[in-house]
Amino acid sequence: MTKHHYSPFQFTLLLFALAAFFLLRPTHAQSAPASSIATAQIDNLIWDQTEMTIADVKGFAATGFVSAAEQKGGGLSYEGGFVQKPGWTWSTPYGVAAQDSEPAVHLNQKEAESVCRYYGKRLPTDAEWTSAAFLEQRAHPPAGYVKGQRYPYPGGSTPVASHCLSGCGDYTGLAPAGALNRGTGHVVAGSTKPGVNGLYDMGGNVWEWTATERNGGNITRGASWWYGPNRQQESDVESKPGDIAVVYIGFRCVADAVKQ
Repeated sequence: MTKHHYSPFQFTLLLFALAAFFLLRPTHAQSAPASSIATAQIDNLIWDQTEMTIADVKGFAATGFVSAAEQKGGGLSYEGGFVQKPGWTWSTPYGVAAQDSEPAVHLNQKEAESVCRYYGKRLPTDAEWTSAAFLEQRAHPPAGYVKGQRYPYPGGSTPVASHCLSGCGDYTGLAPAGALNRGTGHVVAGSTKPGVNGLYDMGGNVWEWTATERNGGNITRGASWWYGPNRQQESDVESKPGDIAVVYIGFRCVADAVKQ
């Protein structure tokens, strides 16, 4: 058996190489935390099937995150104009403790981006959002959906899959009695019927931030429990200031599919 003899210099180089291998190799701690939200691939994107939930924002908040709404003492609701609501934050959207499965609201656009990045994802662009919401792309969609067809609502031919103010499905929101001057608030993420491409709540429930800038703000899509189904349509392009944190604005994340 051949014995290898290393000079002190060669031995030092070997130690450096071994140290570099162990320090630079990917580890679980260096990878993005795992999200609890189920995903679906649509074209070249991996979509969260539901809106971002309170449960996943709790994971991000454990890093020390404090939202702008929390710093100000509460987010906004609309009552003939935007009104600050003390104690209304992403974890207590109506001022009281919420379920982990509720959509996370009262987060501005940059905060939404940060949450997505924490999970190795990002906000979709407006074009990506509308493609996933209105154009059926599944190879074998279930009854009621046809591949290649563009639908008037994210829920399909009708808004019955959605939760909205009126004209949608028969859903009741989770806001405490008397907390709102209009509507009943959002429902648990994913508790409605799936719509185009199997996604939940692309129409209704809460507005969703996108990465696309417009009129000095960012485009939001899908409308919310505050509005009727007409606001869910593709032609309705709404933009809001990126620093606003409101009870009816949430978001969902996407990730670029890894090419094999």
